[in-house]
Amino acid sequence: MMDRKKAIISGGEIGMGRGIAMVLAENGYDIAFSYYPKMQNLEDALSTTEKLLKDRGARSWAFPADFSKKDAPRKFFEEAVEAIGGVDLLVNNAGVNIPLPLQDITEKNFDYLISVDLRAYVMLMHYAARHMIDHGVRGCIVNVSSSRGERAYANAGIYCGIKACLNHMAEAFALDLAPYRIRVNNVAPGAVRVRSDEELLAMTHGRETDYFFDEDFKTNPQKVADHDFWDLLGPRIPLGRVGTPEDIGNAVAFLASDKASYITGFTLRVDGGLILPGMPEDAAMVEDGWK
Repeated sequence: MMDRKKAIISGGEIGMGRGIAMVLAENGYDIAFSYYPKMQNLEDALSTTEKLLKDRGARSWAFPADFSKKDAPRKFFEEAVEAIGGVDLLVNNAGVNIPLPLQDITEKNFDYLISVDLRAYVMLMHYAARHMIDHGVRGCIVNVSSSRGERAYANAGIYCGIKACLNHMAEAFALDLAPYRIRVNNVAPGAVRVRSDEELLAMTHGRETDYFFDEDFKTNPQKVADHDFWDLLGPRIPLGRVGTPEDIGNAVAFLASDKASYITGFTLRVDGGLILPGMPEDAAMVEDGWK
């Protein structure tokens, strides 16, 4: 029996993280992933993800992690690497945006985004790199960035800046790790359907981070069946559809594979051409079209 490779994924319980985990499982990886412990319908999400991974031949382990807490990255990495027995691939995926214009930003908002979207990424990269170096693993690190790292969006200045920073960091960190034959790359998704219609209907409420949630779903569930956020947005994207979590998973799997063995310090845009015309998606613009 061929030994399976080992992947550690932050935020693997649903959405893009689940899609990444599924594709990696199909490509011979066992998976250790974190999940946000306060997520709605958590037990259903975890059981679904674990079954999908098992069906693809992977063993999996799940660990709670709130990356706004300073010690969470270290704790998660140590638990994950012990359970899975090492690490060949780290995927930094867990992240969040709390959309606010500059004039409404608070210190609490700023600190939260920096902790979750930047500090956790850097520290997990550090722990993975240190482990790979110490164990002679010629591994890979892949971060989930965003099209917002290249294109400016209203009400997202902190998030845009963090993702732009992450894109440049990947280049610098790639140089740090190249002597150890460890590669560092990013994928930059555009608009990706992170909840199925069934998952949308199962949500009882939305937070400021759940840009895709509409309170009308609760009183008019047919709205989801007719058209949701992504159905409205898809035709406006140059390739005519929104992305799927598996699209992002395929990009991650490629960058982690031997076929990409000469690629490092690169940010791969996976957005169906979304930002090529200079028309970023925005929930507030969907009804009226891009402007």
